[in-house]
Amino acid sequence: MNKILFSFFIIILLFNNQLYAKENIMILKLKDGDVKIELFPDVAPQHVNRIKELANSGKYDGVVFHRVIEGFMAQTGDVKFGNVDGDNYDLRRAGMGGSDLPDLKSEFNNLPHERGTLSMARSADPNSANSQFFICFDAAPFLDRQYTVFGKVISGMEFVDKIKRGDSNNNGAVTDPDKIVSFKSE
Repeated sequence: MNKILFSFFIIILLFNNQLYAKENIMILKLKDGDVKIELFPDVAPQHVNRIKELANSGKYDGVVFHRVIEGFMAQTGDVKFGNVDGDNYDLRRAGMGGSDLPDLKSEFNNLPHERGTLSMARSADPNSANSQFFICFDAAPFLDRQYTVFGKVISGMEFVDKIKRGDSNNNGAVTDPDKIVSFKSE
């Protein structure tokens, strides 16, 4: 009887771990393919909740990568001015907006900004992250513990690498930018 209960307990534990893991996997659809992202709620719970809330409600669908710098990162997530399908779309203002939700308090952590890292964009105020985020093309250790890392690309980085780059003379601003096709939980 004890072996049966123990086996049942192990099965339940494994099933719960699989559900937990799956709920923290997101699919970012880009023009060239799907990018699988693992979120890190253990180190940035509020940021992960915000990303999930906006993504699963469709707020990121159609949002452009307004700032993309070769060898550094691709920034997106301005759901106010950056959605090409939205009423407020304004490429000149993309990157200046966020969502209608309040800004987040920083959740700086010890995870490094390396290739494939997802981190929240913010203004000079450490507690100003809202909806914008970036994906690192390469390591950016100068950002460590100053921006909130909340996830990492686990497959499909080759599609992130194909995002249209911006003008290096204009802080990476992109004319005719690529967009997020969709962003949802797996």
